[in-house]
Amino acid sequence: MTVPQTLKTCTLLALVVGCAPREPGTRALSGEGWIDVTATLDPATTPVYAGDATMKFDFLKDMRKGDKLTLSVYAMGAHSGTHIDAPMHFIANGAPIDQVPLFPLIGAARVIDIPDSVQAIDAGELNRHDWRGAQRVLFRTRSTLRSWMDSSAFHRDFAYVAPDAAELMADGGVLLVGVDYISAEQFGAPAPRTHQILLGRGIPIVEGLDLRPVEAGDYDLIVLPIKVRGHEGAPARAIVRKRN
Repeated sequence: MTVPQTLKTCTLLALVVGCAPREPGTRALSGEGWIDVTATLDPATTPVYAGDATMKFDFLKDMRKGDKLTLSVYAMGAHSGTHIDAPMHFIANGAPIDQVPLFPLIGAARVIDIPDSVQAIDAGELNRHDWRGAQRVLFRTRSTLRSWMDSSAFHRDFAYVAPDAAELMADGGVLLVGVDYISAEQFGAPAPRTHQILLGRGIPIVEGLDLRPVEAGDYDLIVLPIKVRGHEGAPARAIVRKRN
């Protein structure tokens, strides 16, 4: 190929790739506008579900103590802090966390404010809010209002998603459900029906979100778990960005 032909080809590619019209309402990919809604992992401030593994973070080497480098070791349960439940958590032969597809974890989400007085998000409560048509639903509840994801004490009276609401969302085409405490299920429930309904329909559950920095509304969501082969859940990083 001659030099003029090369220049002509490069110019054409630049026009096609660089100047292609962007979809209306979309923004260039950057860190601008994203809000971190991940709970910070800290044994002193992160709640641990009753009976789950405690967290322990140690330094194997520490430059502050004269070592030539800093090197850490972490010990914690798969459901520590902000995390994702995969179907394997409550479904026999369900997909493990490394096989959860990306599609439900990235996209449009709606944050719904649940009053502090409400503990059970049942079908009646759900239908008081504009949830239909939302692909991903994140519940901002009493746990956010009371900063419970930043408190080491385990609170048993957290707001939870009742089975009838889970059924409604699954039937309504919701792809992902998120909550702002370390379980979506009522504490002490006789059976894990909410988990079974959602996970049984292939709907991942994000638990332990810190939704204090956001208000109710529509957002872009990215929540990605650590990719651990063959296990039922993993800690995740979650970020949202207000949609135009």
